[in-house]
Amino acid sequence: MNRKSRAEVLQNIWVVLGLTMLSCALWGSAAPFIKLGYKYFSIPADHTFDIIFFAGIRFILAGILTIVFGSIIERKVLVPKRESWFNIVKLCLVQTVLQYFFFYVGLAHTSGAKGAILVGSNTFLTILVSCLVFRMEKLTPRKIIGCILGLAGIVIVNLTGEGLDFSFTLLGEGAVLFTQIMYAVSSVLIKKYSQNENAVTISGYQFFIGGIILSVIGFLCGGRIPQVTGTGICILLYLALVSSVAYTVWGILMKYNPVSRVAIFGFMNPIFGAVLSALLLGEVSQVFNWRSIAALLLVSAGILVVNYVKHTDQGTV
Repeated sequence: MNRKSRAEVLQNIWVVLGLTMLSCALWGSAAPFIKLGYKYFSIPADHTFDIIFFAGIRFILAGILTIVFGSIIERKVLVPKRESWFNIVKLCLVQTVLQYFFFYVGLAHTSGAKGAILVGSNTFLTILVSCLVFRMEKLTPRKIIGCILGLAGIVIVNLTGEGLDFSFTLLGEGAVLFTQIMYAVSSVLIKKYSQNENAVTISGYQFFIGGIILSVIGFLCGGRIPQVTGTGICILLYLALVSSVAYTVWGILMKYNPVSRVAIFGFMNPIFGAVLSALLLGEVSQVFNWRSIAALLLVSAGILVVNYVKHTDQGTV
């Protein structure tokens, strides 16, 4: 398939829909599998540097898998161009190191509901960064409305009988919000850097380098894996596969589409996460209720608003 044909396929809205849903389903499954990983590796939820060490190993494996699978598909060993190395290092610091380090620190100092809502804001932030900071596209009323609908869905699915408090600390909510800004910046950088480098190559090497940095930070700060089990290893390999497939697919879609067109589907991540947590962790009664249905409808409406066009072209809705 030549470059033009590949672009036409990856710009088709139904292809975008299918591949983004695959990525979101994989990312959604990560949260319950991470919890299972903590269980089978005997990592306490409040041992931050054990978790960071665990995350580092995960991303090292994700990088290796991405490079190996990409090399098999391309029928050559994937090696970045000389001029791409600096960009890859910058991306790994933003997307993997800073994002995950501060995410785990922040999550330990805020509630799960507030953390989920702040994570849901990354889609809105990605579109804002793309439009207002990097000026890759225009910020239109449709994009703003779509983001508001999606974010409203995330808020509703995380509401409890006690509601939400609006307290804010730098170590808790501040750290989680910082990671979402890093996510937004990294999403735009992927689109920018992939114009001159293979998106799979970028993903693989930034994962690998970022994973090494996280592992070293975690290890030097006392992080360890308390117990190794066969089940735990299988879970770790699955999590590495989640990262390698989901981020690579997302990066390829970002290369060939406007940032907002792809990013808006990110609102589905918490929906998939809630549903898969219910199925895998036995939290069914907490998820399958009116809030989940309302959230799914709002998120779907937001996606449709952003991707709707008035004229009828092939592959548009």
